Amino acid sequence: MAGSLTGTDLAYALILLSGAIHAVVNAILKSGKDKMAGRALIDGSSAVFAIPLAIMSPLPHGAWGWLIGSAAIHLLYLYALVRSFQIADFSAAYPIARGTAPALTALLAIGLMDEVPTPTEVAGIVAISTGVLAMSLGRHISRAALGWSLLTGVCIAAYTVVDANGVRAAPSALSYIGWSFMLLGFAIAAFFAWISGPGFVATVKDQWKPGVIAGMLSIITYGCALYAYRLAEATAPLAALRETSILFATLIAVFWLKEKVTPLRAAAALAIAAGAILILS
Repeated sequence: MAGSLTGTDLAYALILLSGAIHAVVNAILKSGKDKMAGRALIDGSSAVFAIPLAIMSPLPHGAWGWLIGSAAIHLLYLYALVRSFQIADFSAAYPIARGTAPALTALLAIGLMDEVPTPTEVAGIVAISTGVLAMSLGRHISRAALGWSLLTGVCIAAYTVVDANGVRAAPSALSYIGWSFMLLGFAIAAFFAWISGPGFVATVKDQWKPGVIAGMLSIITYGCALYAYRLAEATAPLAALRETSILFATLIAVFWLKEKVTPLRAAAALAIAAGAILILS
């Protein structure tokens, strides 16, 4: 019927919602004093919330290999993300990490999944990547922080492709989402709690409320993304659209973290919006 919502339309809506919520989760992590302990708290909380979903869903037969690969990549990704947030401003590290991911995801999707974006989608991906990366221009960032941010971007591209394949191979999207968050969440929580050492308990007492909120939001944000990958066949455009989270991150940086917006960052935001329009057109 004319005007009805297609699977691709729903996928686009879910991925945009995912991007908005993702920015909030990262801002909560950045605002905490102990980033390692905060990450453990967030992922431990999301694992607990995912238990009912995992129990009620079928086992992710056909996707176990993808789940294991995703877990390994996510551990490296989160460690690199936390390290970049520890030594750089949110508005410098976050755009570099997220800006490099769409182009790398497109290359991986083309090389490993035989996906070929349309010229309009390619233009949109380039515009979003360029705009996101431009957000970090003029911000001081050390070589170490740059390295961790770039590694984060590489990991984002890798786990995006792995999870897109995994959620399509599983019996259902909810099966992959539930088991992914439960297994990965507990693993990440244990890993970062161990790294944090004795200070973890004190951090939990101090940051448990925002940590639990971020844990719930983590399931929603990446759950929406995974469901979108299940609905639509094109991975690269969806991955690029998720990086519109930087627009929401900019608002958070200004009104919550009290960071300034320069004319360059405003122009970059327009480029990201233009890229999103190209992909959605």
